[in-house]
Amino acid sequence: MKAMDHVLHARSKKCPGGQNFIDHMFTGFVELHGDRRFGDDRAVIGGLAYLGDMPVTVIASEKGSDAKDRADRNFGSAHPEGYRKALRLMKQAEKFRRPVICLVNTSGAFCGIGAEERGQGQAIAENLMEMTALQTPIISILTGEGGSGGALALSVANEVWMLGRSVYSVISPEGCASILYRDAKQAETAAENLKLTADHLYNLGVIDAVVPDESYDDSYRLLRRKLLDTLPKYIAMTPADVAEHRRLRFRAIGANF
Repeated sequence: MKAMDHVLHARSKKCPGGQNFIDHMFTGFVELHGDRRFGDDRAVIGGLAYLGDMPVTVIASEKGSDAKDRADRNFGSAHPEGYRKALRLMKQAEKFRRPVICLVNTSGAFCGIGAEERGQGQAIAENLMEMTALQTPIISILTGEGGSGGALALSVANEVWMLGRSVYSVISPEGCASILYRDAKQAETAAENLKLTADHLYNLGVIDAVVPDESYDDSYRLLRRKLLDTLPKYIAMTPADVAEHRRLRFRAIGANF
């Protein structure tokens, strides 16, 4: 597949939403709402669940299942309250020593006037800062489209995984083409140059694992098994060591380029 084919797949309705992953990978999910400041953003789902017999906090992007639901969830592009809700749940998880699982599938944070007025940039920056030092394990999984700071605000983790046909990039191919080539029609060329596919990012050391997704039923099973195998290592660490592991992971990216 070409890089642009990965982008188109990640944006398509064939790619399951966050709720699908929650339903197939976890049990006893209880959704929690609101950021305690403004309101509840339905582009971000968050709550408590069990992974096997392990209590965890799950946070997921959700683009919606049909036209009405997609509009209601703003097509997965979160407002500031979505990121603040996510951070509230992460801090709660830290308090009760629960691991955090983030399922990321967003083209980016919403850039409307209301979102900017309510501090979109600050909300993302606070997530980046707080997640760096959070003293509980975080695993982030790119399940579809991982766009810009909107995706990174849920991806400062001890380990970052991607499904095989997902993408992760600082900018969309169309946006990149418009800036570099002054022609959005050059998006396919931009996609290749952005190195946004899972295999490229794994080889660059930006992500830690690629999980096959030819069959999503298999992907649910593989991700669940991998989480059960991986999390005990971090749970055995001291809280301070968990945070230091995450800090060093991000410090190491690009060190050998």
